[in-house]
Order: sequence, then C-alpha cells, then structure tokens
Amino acid sequence: MAINLDDPKKFRQLTGQAHQVAMNMLRPISRKYDQAEHEYPQELDMLAAMIDGLSESGASEGAGAAGVRRDADASADTGVKNGTNLASVMSIAEMCWGDVGLLLSMPRQGLGNSAIASVANDEQQERFAGVWAGMAITEPGTGSDSANISTTAVLDGDEYVLNGEKIYVTSGDRADHIVVWATLDRSLGRAAIKSFVVPKGTPGMRVDRLEHKLGIKASDTATIIFEDCRVPKENLLGSAEVDPKQGFAGAMATFDNTRPLVASMAVGCAKAALDLTRDLLEQAGVVVDYDRPAITQSAAAAKFLQMEADWEGARLLMLQAAWMADNRQPNSLEASMAKAKAGRVGSDITLSCVELCGSVGYTEGELLEKWARDSKILDIFEGTQQIQQLIVARRVLGLSSAELK
Repeated sequence: MAINLDDPKKFRQLTGQAHQVAMNMLRPISRKYDQAEHEYPQELDMLAAMIDGLSESGASEGAGAAGVRRDADASADTGVKNGTNLASVMSIAEMCWGDVGLLLSMPRQGLGNSAIASVANDEQQERFAGVWAGMAITEPGTGSDSANISTTAVLDGDEYVLNGEKIYVTSGDRADHIVVWATLDRSLGRAAIKSFVVPKGTPGMRVDRLEHKLGIKASDTATIIFEDCRVPKENLLGSAEVDPKQGFAGAMATFDNTRPLVASMAVGCAKAALDLTRDLLEQAGVVVDYDRPAITQSAAAAKFLQMEADWEGARLLMLQAAWMADNRQPNSLEASMAKAKAGRVGSDITLSCVELCGSVGYTEGELLEKWARDSKILDIFEGTQQIQQLIVARRVLGLSSAELK
C-alpha cells in the first residue's frame, strides 16, 4: 500500500492559518512573556475567542483538545480517515513554531481537556464542554510512575473527598477546572486510579504556589493542595468501577492522546530553530545543498542535514500516532515512540542550533536560546524519555510492568 506523506488537503488551510497566527501573534510577544513570568498574556483572549468560533462553525476541522475514545466499535467504520487528532497535532506544531509557552496558555486548550475528551462519558462530554481544564498528575513523591499516585478519593454519600498534593500543574492557576488523578484504594494498585474534574473555587482546593522555571515561562505552573475537597461523584470521569483486568486503561487512554500532542509541540519548536538556523547559516555563507551528500559539505551543513533527518523521523512518528487514534487503532506503542523520539530530538536540535549559531544563538538577540530552554520540558512532562523507552520495550517484548521495570 502506498503512503502519501503530503499534508492532507483538508488540513492545509488550518495549518496555514495556525502558522500565520504563530508568526504574527505569538512570535511578536514571545520574548515579552518569557521575561514577564506569571503575567497572563491578555492577547490570547482574542485568539481563544477566534478558535472557539472556528470550532463552533466546524471550520477548524476539530483542531483543539482531542481525545482517544476506545468505547466505539472500530469495525463499524472501515474507512480510513484523517480526523481530529491529526488536525490537532498538525496545528499545534505550527503554533509551537511560534511559542510553546503561549500555546500552553491558551484558554480552553489545556491538557486536562484532552483527559476529558479521552475518558469522559457522553453526558460528561456535554457537561464539561467549553471548560478550561488543567491536569494534575505529578506529586512530590511521584513523577513519571503515575501508578504510585497517593492522592486519595473517598466516596462519602454523593461526593468524593479528595486529599493530596499535586505539583507542576500546567495552567493550574489560570484554568477554571482541574482534572485530578487520585486513587480510590491504594491496595488495588493501578486499576483504582481515576480522574476527577474539580471546578476552581471548590472548598478544600487551593493553589499553594507558582513555580519559577527554566522555560515555557509564559505558561503558569502551579502546586495545588487538596484538603477534604468534596466533588460530586458525577465528576469522576468515565466509570467508577475498579476492574483489575482493565487496569490503567483510563489513564493510558489519556496518555495515548496527550503524548502525540506533546510530541507535536517538540516538532514545532524544533522546526522554528531549524528554520532560523538555516537563515543564519546562509547569512554567514554556509549554504545547505540538498543535492549533494552531507559528507562532501561543510561540518555545519552536514550537521544541519542530520538534524533535519532526525526531525522528519519525529514528525512522521507523531503523525502516525495521531492517525491511528483517528482510526480507533490502539496506539499506546506509537504514542510513546512519538513522544520519546520528538522529546529527545527537540532538545538535541534546539541546543545544536544554539551551538551552530555561536554567540548569536546564545544571546537574547534571537529566540534560539529561548527555544532551547522551552524544548527541555517537552522531553520530561507527560512521561520522561526513560519512561517512554520502558513502555516501548514492554510493548515490543510483550512484557508486563511487573516483568520489566
């Protein structure tokens, strides 16, 4: 079967518009909000309203926080389609060509929205439509191994009572809802971990502090404390049943969606660095010749060609994982492969571009040094490089988490 690597025609207008937004709206304010950490980018309100309008009209082709829904019968639709997930990763990559931190600050486009889209039932999908949801997973003692979550959720009548501390919550202070991962019973392991939608302002929930970070400074990152925080039991996303056979399925459905999204952020940021570096090299008299072998060119040109090849590999893995989600094919392996490749390549490329451009890359006259700082988190959150490699190994070898740690 032939594979067409061109962008789908129906998404070309969407990605073109996203690129224009990145160039004309995000790039001009990128340095401003990198220096003004924790200050909300007011310019995004107008952009968010425009995206809402496009979504309501259907003109955006569903580009936004998408989900991996596994409850539908995949055999019912035998057609191959390019849908919401593919549109999302393509448009997000273009937006991150502008600025990753500003993309992460977009109202109603939080990572928690992807969790709702992936796990919520139909009633919850409708009830939480239009919210801006951050996602609270990481804890002081629990990083990439989400199965060790210690935040508890205890059913008391018609409400769950949440207790625990969450750190590094993206948009934790700005979002109007937070999707909180908590365990119903720690003795039952992964299967008891569920996610809950907690509206901002719920008694017992408070933002404890905002972090000062290496990169993505335009995006707020919060520590949130839950002390006897009561939420309606209807706010537990999906089913409350603890099924050991199903295990971590609800959580993994979220990751299967968000990991390609994070990969797309890395792809977009790396592309920005490559584009600028190519221009700067040409200004310095170094021309990259695509019709000659790299070994016959200068060291700088050869390095640039190698980076572009790595970037293309990451991009194709990202597209594959999103396409599989659109076609309701299990994509856990591919989502982790895309995240691992793009996260590593993104950091490697942005740092190498700084190195290739010397003092121009290291100073604040250009955005190269900022992209190098911003890209690092994309290799860390939503599962570190090491965790992704572990997941890929388990999938390829057919081993469980207990068999391969």
